[in-house]
Amino acid sequence: MCGTLAACGSDSDAGNTKDSGSSSSSASSGAKDTVKGLRQIAGVSATGELGKKPTVSVPKGTTVENNAYAVLQQGDGETIEEGDRVCAQGIMIDAKDASEVADTWTDNTPDCSINLTADNLKQVPLYNVIVGQKLNASVAFGSNDGSGHSYILVYTFISKSRDLTRAEGDEVADVPADLPKVTRAKDGKPSIEIPKGYKPGDSLVAQPLIKGKGKEVTDHNTVVVKYTGWLTDGTQFDSSWDRGSTLDADTYSGGSHTVIDGWQQGMVGQTVGSQVLLVIPPSLGYGDTKQGSIPANSTLIFVVDILAAY
Repeated sequence: MCGTLAACGSDSDAGNTKDSGSSSSSASSGAKDTVKGLRQIAGVSATGELGKKPTVSVPKGTTVENNAYAVLQQGDGETIEEGDRVCAQGIMIDAKDASEVADTWTDNTPDCSINLTADNLKQVPLYNVIVGQKLNASVAFGSNDGSGHSYILVYTFISKSRDLTRAEGDEVADVPADLPKVTRAKDGKPSIEIPKGYKPGDSLVAQPLIKGKGKEVTDHNTVVVKYTGWLTDGTQFDSSWDRGSTLDADTYSGGSHTVIDGWQQGMVGQTVGSQVLLVIPPSLGYGDTKQGSIPANSTLIFVVDILAAY
């Protein structure tokens, strides 16, 4: 449910909306400028203990627009800043009849995909409303499905953290000598040396190189990673390090960040902060299908830094 926040702010037309002022005096000037271009939702209110599921009142027949918002409860925790990853519990309300459609409170499944990077703040106007709020605040956001049906998404911000920028933890001392040898540049970017006569097997290898001290990744997570990939002859075919970016990758099937099976299986059981060497056989990669510069039936080698998991 909460993943719709980015979607409901994706078609911004801030230049044609009513100036509604800043959501917080502590927000950055860039965030303030963006928030000034967003409409406020009228008539919606919330009561209840801060940090708990609020009771939300919505007048029946309410119509809301994308990129509309209302601060329903001021928080009493730490101030949310640019660069934070925020976890939020959410309630989805049908604006027409004020009925509750879904929520994350019941099953305690908060959404931690709200990453307030500079790029995301530019791409998702509503994220700028969050900057400067305090934890335990509840904020309503408008979402229109394109057919005129309106929803109100009420988020309560329950925690915040910062993603790592590279693997951090303890070096693993007993890495098998017959695996590709990994070295790192000063910035953390990995390189590999393929052993002479290297012949990978038919099974997945997921060898930690640095053991992180963060949470353990499950088969229901999305992991945030930096990575580089090579063929078994040492040819690099991809690297998020070269792009200066990260990748969100699901450890389960059917999510919005789908990756190959070898990645899904290889990430489970690892810990945030770890660097992992993956050797992925074709059966868990792209099989007998050519993929860009990757030939059919290729074994793939990746070095992956796990920066966060949500």
